[in-house]
Amino acid sequence: MWQTLRALPRTVWLIGLISLVNDAASDLVYPLVPLYLTSVLMAGPRALGIIEGIAEATASLLKLVSGVWVDRARRTKPWIVAGYGLAGLARPLIAVVSSWPALLAIRFADRVGKGLRTSPRDALLAASVPPDRRGLAFGVHRAMDNAGAVIGPLLAAALLASGMPLRDVFLGTLVPAGVCLALAALLREPTRTAGQPTATGPSWNLAGWGALPATYRRYLAAVALFTLGNSSNMFLLLRAADLGLQQAQVPLLWAVVSAIAMALSAPLSGLSDRLGRRGLLVAGHLIYAAVYVALGLGTPTGWALYALFACYGVFLAATEGVEKALVADLAPVGLRGTAYGWYHMTAGLMLLPASMVFGALYEHVSVQAAFGFSAACALGAAGLLWRWVAPPDRSAPQERGSGT
Repeated sequence: MWQTLRALPRTVWLIGLISLVNDAASDLVYPLVPLYLTSVLMAGPRALGIIEGIAEATASLLKLVSGVWVDRARRTKPWIVAGYGLAGLARPLIAVVSSWPALLAIRFADRVGKGLRTSPRDALLAASVPPDRRGLAFGVHRAMDNAGAVIGPLLAAALLASGMPLRDVFLGTLVPAGVCLALAALLREPTRTAGQPTATGPSWNLAGWGALPATYRRYLAAVALFTLGNSSNMFLLLRAADLGLQQAQVPLLWAVVSAIAMALSAPLSGLSDRLGRRGLLVAGHLIYAAVYVALGLGTPTGWALYALFACYGVFLAATEGVEKALVADLAPVGLRGTAYGWYHMTAGLMLLPASMVFGALYEHVSVQAAFGFSAACALGAAGLLWRWVAPPDRSAPQERGSGT
């Protein structure tokens, strides 16, 4: 395993390091935004909902736009540099805002940056390795991304505990912004092979949808169904609090999830290179359904609750990188940016109705109905994946990675 990891090209590790630094800064800021909004800007939950709704919807749409354009321009680096640069410069400006509409503008800019960089980054990562190392590459990326998600909140807690004002914490994110830009400047474009198809002409109808293979479109249907039941993780933490978990232990509980996802993402995603991606995704969906059934129908406390959240971390490790690797497996080489754009937009846009439906069931029907709905969506998506999405032909000639 270690020898295989060392053999991964420079681009994989560079993209992973950029994501680690960027996510540490992002997750340092993100938990503090509600506190800043209420204690400094004197706004409430309604303003927070407007801000996050507009910001995330914008990011989802731009992931499609950037992905389609990457296939036409055949260049990924400018989008990646611009995306990380815009987000990195926006975060410190939170320190100088005096109203929630100004905060909305900054969060909008931050999510525009995410929308610009995500699909091109995934396309570059997929192009950097051969198909038999693709799962491992995306798993390493997710592991480093989750490492940032652990570091960020812990750093925020340490800075606040030391007495640093919120504004100074936000201003301090200029440092990781500069690091991300410097690292992104070191990225190299993948080597293009002669005769590689590009997204031109009719493929722009419906942003390239018609040019994508039928198997890939069926895969997106399974992704959409699963995401409909995959509501905000905040509901998991709310359920834990309802079950009696002390407020001080809530961040620790989520740290367990992120730590397990960080530790297992690379080995589980790498396993998909040998055993196939579809089976691992189905197994992950089954774990997700089991966790939601246990949380909805049972009353776990203490170590049982931590064990369930640990299983949720296993689900994340088994699916996050593998889902992205399967996108590259199913999409033509010259349409990978478009494929990642549709994948990210589908998952992003479905998150809004997912949380609305789950919240309505949780509040107006029952906890069991809410968690049961999510589990049913996961089981339905697992069935679609198994019966409807044919795995790629591994006997076909494989393109070589262009790792640097």
